[in-house]
Amino acid sequence: MSPPPGPAPKQRRTAPDSLGIWLVAAAFAVTMMGTTLPTPLYVLYQEEFGFSTLMITVIFATYAVGVVVALLCCGHVSDEIGRRRTLLPGLALSMASSGIFLAASELALLFPARLLSGLSAGLFTGTATAAIVDLAGARSPGRATLVATVTQMGGLGSGPLIGSLLAEYAPAPLRLPFALDLGLLVLASVAVRFMPEPVTVTARRPRLRLARPQVPAHMRGVFLRASIAGFAGFAVLGLFTAVVPSFLRELLDLPGLTVAGVVICAIFCASAVGQVVLVPAFGPRALPVGCAGLILGMVLLTAGFATASFGLLLTGGLTAGAGQGMSFRAGLADINAAAPTDRRGDLASVYFTVLYVALALPVVGVGLAADLFGLRTAGIAFGVVVALLAAWTLFAVLRNGRTGHDRVGRG
Repeated sequence: MSPPPGPAPKQRRTAPDSLGIWLVAAAFAVTMMGTTLPTPLYVLYQEEFGFSTLMITVIFATYAVGVVVALLCCGHVSDEIGRRRTLLPGLALSMASSGIFLAASELALLFPARLLSGLSAGLFTGTATAAIVDLAGARSPGRATLVATVTQMGGLGSGPLIGSLLAEYAPAPLRLPFALDLGLLVLASVAVRFMPEPVTVTARRPRLRLARPQVPAHMRGVFLRASIAGFAGFAVLGLFTAVVPSFLRELLDLPGLTVAGVVICAIFCASAVGQVVLVPAFGPRALPVGCAGLILGMVLLTAGFATASFGLLLTGGLTAGAGQGMSFRAGLADINAAAPTDRRGDLASVYFTVLYVALALPVVGVGLAADLFGLRTAGIAFGVVVALLAAWTLFAVLRNGRTGHDRVGRG
């Protein structure tokens, strides 16, 4: 005689898919906000702990190292254990980062805080984007991609703005921003726990493995052009999020933190406009136009450093930000169009790895040059190098006669 059946396993309560999209988006925005929240505060840490501009860039680069490690080792994890079970550890890493910042009493603690923040961003970015698209289903994939893009850029832009406002106008400038971030992350974790799981779980435990960056021979030209344009654009974002607050304070004598926060937020907003508005408007010409925007932005930015002009610095940053958004999205579209269907995820991870290396290495070079030759000279040299990279890509695209996306479409 068989034993009586036990009670059925209790079903986890979840929100409907339409609400789940916004729960994931809210968590995505909060996590991205946390990655840029310390940006305007570096000058305060510099005064508190007594370190150089170079050290600011090294701290910032630690974040990019975390992102790259997570991309290379964990890019496949959410396909195996599910989106929700990947997002929750990402939020936990972000909480740990904010907790360390909240308690930081010496320079050494800033490094693990930024490393954990980078690991969180690398784990969260692709997974949250995929979850939003999955939950939207076949109904509106374009709208879901738009939601993910705006959410990511909005979160990244709001971090410096919120951090600078709290640091300048509220008590405990190096504590309150991270206490607020921790509270928002707790709410984000509750939101993610109620999201529906959009993929079939195939493994109980993630199998961590190091991805080997490989690009098929037939698309190396497309990948190289997109990557160099993306490298130049992300180097600009790295400059603004790492050392521009020091530029504003030392070169332009603008001591207020809010100015730096507003400027950095505006750059991310310009990038979002480039991705969401300008890429559809220019279509297949988006990559060369984006490169032209980067070149023009760097010319204005270099002139701003040379003449200590805030107007030129801001105009150059906004122009370069829009160019970055265009070249980034157009380059990714070209890679997706040229990639074999079963390699799109891997190649997108390789592309993002290149971009986050760009976020770190050039900025460390700027920090080293600033210590050796001064901030003004370092800023001018940076503008020239980025303009040359963008010009090379523009020349390669024009010489090719069409973007990689067009070639594949006709091939």
